[in-house]
Amino acid sequence: MATATTERGALTHPDVERLSDVNTDILKILSRPGKGWWALFLLAAAGVGVFFTSWVIQLVRGIGVSGLNDPVGWGVYITCFVFWVGIAHSGTLISAILFLFRAPWRQAVYRTAEAMTVFAVMTAGLFPLIHLGRMWHGYWLFPYPNSRFLWPNFKSPLIWDVFAVTTYFTVSATFFFLGTIPDIAAARDGATGLRKRFYQVISLGWRGTDRQWHHFGKAYIFLAALATPLVLSVHSVVSWDFAMAIVPGWHATIFAPYFVAGAIYSGVAMVITLIVPMRKVWGLEKYVTTKHIDALAKLCLLTSLIVLYSYLCEFFLAWYSGGVIERASFWNRLFGPYWWATWTMLTCNGLVPIMLWFKRVRHSIPALWVISIFVNIGMWFERYVIIVTSLHHEYEPFAWGMYRPSHVEVGILVGSFAWFGFWFLLFTRILPPVAIAELKEVLPPPLRKIRKPAEEAHA
Repeated sequence: MATATTERGALTHPDVERLSDVNTDILKILSRPGKGWWALFLLAAAGVGVFFTSWVIQLVRGIGVSGLNDPVGWGVYITCFVFWVGIAHSGTLISAILFLFRAPWRQAVYRTAEAMTVFAVMTAGLFPLIHLGRMWHGYWLFPYPNSRFLWPNFKSPLIWDVFAVTTYFTVSATFFFLGTIPDIAAARDGATGLRKRFYQVISLGWRGTDRQWHHFGKAYIFLAALATPLVLSVHSVVSWDFAMAIVPGWHATIFAPYFVAGAIYSGVAMVITLIVPMRKVWGLEKYVTTKHIDALAKLCLLTSLIVLYSYLCEFFLAWYSGGVIERASFWNRLFGPYWWATWTMLTCNGLVPIMLWFKRVRHSIPALWVISIFVNIGMWFERYVIIVTSLHHEYEPFAWGMYRPSHVEVGILVGSFAWFGFWFLLFTRILPPVAIAELKEVLPPPLRKIRKPAEEAHA
C-alpha cells in the first residue's frame, strides 16, 4: 500500500483519515485484553513467584545458597544489575535526546522506551539488595542523619549504585509521567466507572487549554535537558564499579564510554524486542511503520560497531601493553574455562548485527526481532564475562577459582525478566503505549476524497 510522508519525515499510512482515528486505534488497546495477553500475564506472574520464592530461600538459608565464593564475590546478581541499568538507558536516549534533536521518528516508539526505562530501573534496583544477602541491613547504604553517626562508606561501589539508581529512577519516572498526562486525559474522556475516576486523578485536571500546553512544553523540554546528562553519567558511575579496581581486565579508562555505548545498544535491542510484537498484536502498523523500525535498527547497528570496537581495543591493548597478567587474563577469556560465554558474547554482539547493514534485513520485521533477541543475550553475557572471568583468574594462581550459578541464582535471573514483563504488561493495560498527542503532530493532514464533477452535479 502506498504511504504518505510529512515534511518532518514521519511516515504513516494514508488509512488515517481523521485525527480522531488515532484516539480510537490507540485507546482500544486499553479495552478488554485478549487470551494472548492473559497467557503472557499469567506466565509473568508465575515467573514473579519463582523470583520471590528463590529470594526468600536465600533470605532464610543465607547467601551461601548462591554460587558466590572467594574469589568470585560478584556473579549473576551484579551481572543482572548492570544489564538492567543498561536496558534503561535507551528510553532516556529516545525520549529525551532525540526529542532535543527533533528526530521525527521517535513519536511512535518513545512511550514504550520510557516505560521500559522505568521498569528496568525498578528491576535493577532489587539486585543490590539481593546481593547484600541480609537485605534488612540495606538502610546502611543510604546517607541519613542518625543518633549513632553511622555513615556509609562513600568509597564503596554499592553507594555509587544507590545514588545512580535513585537519581535515574526519580528523573525517568517524572519525565515518563509528565509525557503521559495529555494521553491520560484522552483515555479519561472515553472511559467509564472506576477507570474514569482513576484517570481523572492522575490526569491532574488536564483540559488541553493553551495555557496548559504552554506550561507542558516548557516543563517537558526542561526535564528532557535534565535527563540527557543521565545517559552519560549514570552508566559511567556503574562502569567505575569496575574501572576503579585493580582487577586485571577491569582497570581501564575505556570503560565509561564502552559501558554507555553498550547500555544504549542493549536498550535499543530491547525496544525492538518489545515494539515488534505490540505492533503486530494490536495492529499498529499504521503508526509504527517500517521506517520507525529501520531507524531503531540503524541506531542498533551504530552502537554495535562502537561495542565491537571496544572489544577489539581491549584485546589489542592487553597484547600491546606487554603486561603478563593482563595478557593472561584476556587469553583466559577466549580459551579458558569460560570460553563459551566469551564467544557467545562476541558472536551475538559483534557478528550477528553485521546483517543490519543490509536494508532487506532491517525491513524484515521477523529477522530484526530475532537479531534483537540475540543482542539481548549477548549483552547479558558481556557483563557476565567482564565480572566472572576477571575475578576467577586474578594475580595469584593459588587464589584462582571457579564460579557456577546455583539454582537460586538462576531462579532470580529468570524471575527478573518475569518481573519486568509483569509491570510492562500492566502498563499496556493502564496507559496508552503509543503517544497520542505527539503522534498527531507529525501525521499528514486528514485526507479527503476528491469527488468527480459528475458526483458534484448529482449532489
